[in-house]
Amino acid sequence: MDGVLLLAHGSRAPESVQTMESIAEQTRRLLPEQLIQVAFMQFNDVNIEKGLLLLMTQGVTRVKIVPYFLFDGVHIKEDIPQEVAEFKAIHPQIEIVLGQTLGTDARLAQIVAERIEG
Repeated sequence: MDGVLLLAHGSRAPESVQTMESIAEQTRRLLPEQLIQVAFMQFNDVNIEKGLLLLMTQGVTRVKIVPYFLFDGVHIKEDIPQEVAEFKAIHPQIEIVLGQTLGTDARLAQIVAERIEG
């Protein structure tokens, strides 16, 4: 069974969790067949390891990690791959694929333009 780990940086601001849960819920409505779990790099109990374990307890054997990040910084290039490798060393039965950041998607430019005009 496939699952998705929607991974954000995290923040000390409590509303950041609500924001990510809202994004996850909207995504679930668009992709109702997907099991989607939110996780955070920092400032939250649900980190990569715990998020992956939560998916595994639901029968997931293949996870796509979708980073809710704009840029390919140190977390994307180093920290996340290292944490995934450590997890896979303990749980070799799970397949994990790292997706792309949000990057330079034209839909983001459209949102920026709408915010400017709004």
